[in-house]
Amino acid sequence: MENQQNLIEQFISAAERAAATVERVHNSPAALSQAISKITAGEKTVLLAEPDYLPDELFRSLRELPGIITHPTEEQMATTKIGITDAFAGVAGTGSICVALSRNLGGSISLYTREHVAVLSAQSIVSRPRDIFTMQAKGGNHQDFVFITGPSATADMGPLVRGVHGPGKLHIILLEETDV
Repeated sequence: MENQQNLIEQFISAAERAAATVERVHNSPAALSQAISKITAGEKTVLLAEPDYLPDELFRSLRELPGIITHPTEEQMATTKIGITDAFAGVAGTGSICVALSRNLGGSISLYTREHVAVLSAQSIVSRPRDIFTMQAKGGNHQDFVFITGPSATADMGPLVRGVHGPGKLHIILLEETDV
C-alpha cells in the first residue's frame, strides 16, 4: 500500500494540474475557520452545507462567520457566489474530490455556486477512483456522490471555458493532523 504522505503529494499535484487550488491546514476548527475567512473575505453571503462526513465541531465555528447561510432559499442558491462543502474522499491519481449528494445540500452547493470550497481530510485520500467503490462496498455505505475534478470546464464550442456548467473555481482545503 502506498504511503499516505505520497498519496497526499500526488493528490495536490493532480488537483493543481486540474486548475484547483489546494491549501493545507491543520485539522482544527480554528485553522479551518481562518482559511475559510481568507477565501470568503468581502462576500456578503456564503452557503455552507452541513458536513456529511467530517466532524460537526470542525464546522461549528464556520457558522458564526459573517454572511454564512446554512438553510438557503432558492434565490440564495441561485445568486450566492461561494459555497462550502465537505468531501468524503480524494483521489490521488486524478486530484478529484468526492462530495455526497445528500439532504445536507453538499451536492447542490458544489454545483450551483461560482466558487466551490471543499474541505477534505488528508487521511481520506485514496490512490484510484475504484478505491472509492471498494471502500463503500466494504463499509456497506452506498452513498450517492459526485466526482469533482477541478473547476467546471468545457471546450465544446472552441477554446476552453471555465465555469459554464458549474463552479469556475475550486478551492480544496486539505486538513492534516500535523501543523502545516
